[in-house]
Amino acid sequence: MDLATVTFAILAGGAATRLDGRDKGLELLAGRPLIAWEIEAIAAMQVRANGSEVMIVANRNLEVYATHAVTIRDDADGFRGPLAGVAAALRQSRTSLLLTLPVDCPQPPSDLAERLLHETQGSSALAWVAHDGEQRQPLFALYRRELAESAAAAVASGQGVWQWQTSIGARELDFSDRRRQFRNLNTPEEFAAYAAEHRPDA
Repeated sequence: MDLATVTFAILAGGAATRLDGRDKGLELLAGRPLIAWEIEAIAAMQVRANGSEVMIVANRNLEVYATHAVTIRDDADGFRGPLAGVAAALRQSRTSLLLTLPVDCPQPPSDLAERLLHETQGSSALAWVAHDGEQRQPLFALYRRELAESAAAAVASGQGVWQWQTSIGARELDFSDRRRQFRNLNTPEEFAAYAAEHRPDA
């Protein structure tokens, strides 16, 4: 698979209400901001790539995020949900495919991009999304760039990302063998537990 045709977009625009409103992507996990974990995970997916692009979609602290990767603002004021970030990324993407990941998942499946890209071969679908065997993981998805107008219209109408994915016929891809790797962090306790589990001596 040629990952150079893909833009990776990290969705970092959440309100983080369970972190007292602090910017989740900049919270420290084992001494590093969570965004750094995500950048590292994407780099591991690009071993065979020749220059795929990475962008961060945020709605605050853009200058800080920009020290990690190209950073853009999402398509709606306030915290309108991840679909606003998807819409902004599709609008800005210069590649034919866009792969989204949430900022709060430190170690997503290393073969996420490869497996989603494989599904595009000979397919007329417009989007593909991971399913962990129990439920859809809507923020781990691959989209064709021509969905930009559809995503923007969905944001304007108040749709959520799950509803929009269903309306465009997104194909679900089985990642039940990677279920644990979709773990996301939302509270100080979850950050602390994850850091403890991943200590060098753990």
